[in-house]
Amino acid sequence: QLICRDGLQTWQPALSFYGFRYIRVEGWPGTPDPQAFTAIAAYSDMTRTGWLRSGVHKLNRLFENIIWGQKGNFLDVPTDCPQRNERLGWTGDAEVFINTACYQFDAKKFYTKWLADVMAEQKPNGSMQDLVPAVFDTPDNPVAPAGAAWGDAAAVCPWEVYRHYGDRALLASHYPMMTAWVDYITSVTTTPGLWTGYEQESPRRHHYGDWLGLDAHEGSYVGATDKELIASAYYAYSADRVCKAGRALGRDVSKYEALHAQIRDTFRRTYTQFDTQTACAVTLYFGLAADPAAVADRLAALIHQNGDCLTTGFVGTPYLLYALSQHGHTDLAYTLLLQEKFPSWLYSVNQGATTIWEHWDGRRADGTFWSKDMNSFNHYAYGAVAGWVFEEAAGITPCEDAPGFARVRIAPKPDPRLGELCAVLDTAAGRIRSEWSYEDHRVRCEIDTPVEAEIVIGGIVHRVGPGKYLF
Repeated sequence: QLICRDGLQTWQPALSFYGFRYIRVEGWPGTPDPQAFTAIAAYSDMTRTGWLRSGVHKLNRLFENIIWGQKGNFLDVPTDCPQRNERLGWTGDAEVFINTACYQFDAKKFYTKWLADVMAEQKPNGSMQDLVPAVFDTPDNPVAPAGAAWGDAAAVCPWEVYRHYGDRALLASHYPMMTAWVDYITSVTTTPGLWTGYEQESPRRHHYGDWLGLDAHEGSYVGATDKELIASAYYAYSADRVCKAGRALGRDVSKYEALHAQIRDTFRRTYTQFDTQTACAVTLYFGLAADPAAVADRLAALIHQNGDCLTTGFVGTPYLLYALSQHGHTDLAYTLLLQEKFPSWLYSVNQGATTIWEHWDGRRADGTFWSKDMNSFNHYAYGAVAGWVFEEAAGITPCEDAPGFARVRIAPKPDPRLGELCAVLDTAAGRIRSEWSYEDHRVRCEIDTPVEAEIVIGGIVHRVGPGKYLF
């Protein structure tokens, strides 16, 4: 209750926030004037560092939706959504989006704070939490430890922050958390070299699998991909992140190199048939395919069988276009990016979305909704596709041995359906720009780099110093 005094007063809440698109006004005398209302966008103070612009208007709308999805959910912690009775720091959402987040904003301080929270929530046995802060975990009522992809934020997120910002001290502070998580998986699995038996070992343990994937039965929250395939793939991925981090820090990583090799070889012997898009995508992106070309062709076939549409959920979607473009199917990756029929990124744009949806079918073409109890229209996970646009379409990536963009690799992969694409990234060393456009069936590439760069155009590598280059 607010009792007003005479005169003009201004008040706004300091300890609460509400994500919304529309407001309903009741009891207003006369006709409300929209100009009488002001909404305040509340999010952590982060400087915008990345911009994308293409020749496709709807794609540009998607880019803006991804930006607003990040703004709406980056308020002290990376929440899953800002508008319903949840607004929690789900680690799985954060893990799949962190690469994109660091391209779009200077998120170093934001993640420095949150990763300290993540490390504080790690249990002595190395297990992690699905939520950070773990608001429901109490001594009297402990919650189940995190499963695959969600718990793997412990290994993936510190490495991504290091890759983007190059802070060795920050990486070193989180390296024990990274190794403890991988050691925990090793201690609980029932099959050496894979991550199995987790859900059977205790009713409290579970994997979310390919959360909200579309290839399961109607109404299912979990896609059809084998949960233990996903868990084992992430086991390898986290072990590999530990190896990379250890080598960057000058640590002895022979134990984890041997573990990673064991997981990779066991995975290849165990999983030889791939029946879902997500299974193909994580196998390819995590470097686990014995025959990458064959798995990529299988992935392409599955997409074609589904009318050139995706079926992936929270786990498969962030890696889907990478798996295609890095293995000879860049044209199909663009087809998915530009697809407008359900399910696709631009389907939601056509439905009037201004942020990223939690469900591909959150609002169906006939106007009905997926559900009433869990249907957010501001969930940033699927916005991870912007990372692919920066890194594959525009081709901007930091060199692994020169993190923080101390040196850069720029290898654009143009497609005439976009007409043009411009990616701009502000780094500690200065502004990087990769821009390409089609002119008379030829491609014009303009590249600005403030640091030494490896520019790859048409398969030809150009090693150059800082400057502006035209191809």
